[in-house]
Amino acid sequence: MIKFISIFIFIAILFLSTDTRPSAADVSDSQKPEVKHLLEFVETSDCIFERNGKKYDAADGYKHMKRKYWYYRNKITTTEEFIEYSGTKSTRSGKDYLIYCDNNEPIKSSAWLLEELTRYRNKSI
Repeated sequence: MIKFISIFIFIAILFLSTDTRPSAADVSDSQKPEVKHLLEFVETSDCIFERNGKKYDAADGYKHMKRKYWYYRNKITTTEEFIEYSGTKSTRSGKDYLIYCDNNEPIKSSAWLLEELTRYRNKSI
């Protein structure tokens, strides 16, 4: 009986830890390089990310955005939606994420990311 329970628990954990949701959507193949670029831009910046009143370094900002991208990928079909779902505001509190770069005033992360997306697209033309 204990062996059966152990097997059942193992299978339950395996099932729960596997993402079985079909990915109905995702950023198009033509826009995936933009998302990759924005994630790398965040990760390699020297900026501080404020989320729900707490400040994080670039590596933590990158990890958080990547996690949110993975979670919302079935709702994301464009790079702008990637920014909206993954890098704009807290789903818990609704507060905007803020970015602190150098000694400048903080700006909303959505504006910061959209500005970088525009730069990236202009360079690609």
